Amino acid sequence: MSSSFFFYDLETSGFNPKEARIMQFAGQRTDLQLRTIGEPHNYLIKLGDDVLPDPDAVLVTGITPQMTIADGMSEAEFLKIFSTDIATPDTIFVGYNTVRFDDEFIRYILYRNFYDPYEWQWQDGRSRWDILDVVRMTRALRPKGIKWPFDTNGNPTNRLELITSLNGLDHANAHDALSDVNATIAVARLIRKHQPKLFDFLLGMRTKKSVMDLVSAGKPFVYTSGKYPSEFEKTTVVGVLGDHPQGQGALVFDLRYDPERFVDFDASELAAAMSRRNDEPGPRLPVKSLKYNRCPAVAPLGVLDEECHKRLSLDASIYMNNYTKLQKVQKKLAKGVGSALQLLDKDFQTRLLESPQDVDGKLYDGFFDSADKAQMGRVRNVSFEEIDKLSVEFHDPRLSELLPLYKVRNFYKYMNDADRAFWEEFRERKLLGGGETSRAAKYFARLAELVKKPDLTGEQQYILEELQLYGQSVLPAKPD
Repeated sequence: MSSSFFFYDLETSGFNPKEARIMQFAGQRTDLQLRTIGEPHNYLIKLGDDVLPDPDAVLVTGITPQMTIADGMSEAEFLKIFSTDIATPDTIFVGYNTVRFDDEFIRYILYRNFYDPYEWQWQDGRSRWDILDVVRMTRALRPKGIKWPFDTNGNPTNRLELITSLNGLDHANAHDALSDVNATIAVARLIRKHQPKLFDFLLGMRTKKSVMDLVSAGKPFVYTSGKYPSEFEKTTVVGVLGDHPQGQGALVFDLRYDPERFVDFDASELAAAMSRRNDEPGPRLPVKSLKYNRCPAVAPLGVLDEECHKRLSLDASIYMNNYTKLQKVQKKLAKGVGSALQLLDKDFQTRLLESPQDVDGKLYDGFFDSADKAQMGRVRNVSFEEIDKLSVEFHDPRLSELLPLYKVRNFYKYMNDADRAFWEEFRERKLLGGGETSRAAKYFARLAELVKKPDLTGEQQYILEELQLYGQSVLPAKPD
């Protein structure tokens, strides 16, 4: 089978993939020349009654929980379509900011429903890509032929709906998943038309090996990332500081800055400099994580011509001089940054212990072994009527915790009284646990804030009313 793109987009109940859920999935397959193949996929997915959506997110998408319940399918039903019709061999999954957002939600829905959360992206010739970073690098390095938007403050912006509008591309309903998919395909065609060499180069650079070969070549290189300032078109020249302590990546230093300034910082000073926001006083450490498997937009220095240097405020003498300095202090600075990352990681682990995750959020606690994967297949493939009779044993305790949740979420009508009692206890703990700081309390408090806004449209008022009714309908009865 020849390779094809599958452009996709999600609308979700919130922004945290550990807790929020996919409410709409849409996608369209194309060939590598961006010609559409077959009909689009467009599905609503039922929101479970253990989830209260983020009201702000629903105001953006316009998709209410009631809509998903009336017209949607269960997560298990959707994933059967996804695994057989969408995640076909040699598919390149692509979208607009999918690597950092949508892909995470796909991994979590697979994990909750007894699929391997990673194989869809690499097995059988599959891979992934992201048009957002292609847009960013095109704007930075080869902007000719395309109109580029600015926000109301005059700053460069790469919002999809602004690019489509400025370039006369159809995007009738921004924040509808299928409309966003079609708009992303249109933007990809625009870049491929005007800058085909850069488009093809970045397509070839999407693989881990391609990125590793360039990054580990022992030379400075161009790196475009959303973490860099818009005034420099999200682009700079970096040098490798060292391997990423978590593996599968590197720590890179922004060569706009002098590395010698930080070489005598101790671990706590480096940790503070790494976590400091732009609007906070004090030095910020210009070190960034570059993960090989996240399709970073990287290129050799040869892509920088005179116009690029001027546009990006880059001075070759400065960044090459800073690279020479970096090589001299690399070992010492890398050791300090490694210690700083350990401090930051300890702080993160402490916060996790103080606020332990439900099993739904434990995707990254480890990989499943082959024996567990075989048992996961049994769970997925059993018929609805037989799900309650299934008896399986897992090595990984997460799967044992997920199984009763999977059963009730997807096959509630087949459950017995004990299953339903378990589910009500689970929902009570999840939605009401914490009293005044519970999920339910925060949900209704936010609704109360939003309904007071003076500039609400009639549609927004309707959505907020629907969210109020939904929250009341799923709220567990308080214990006596």
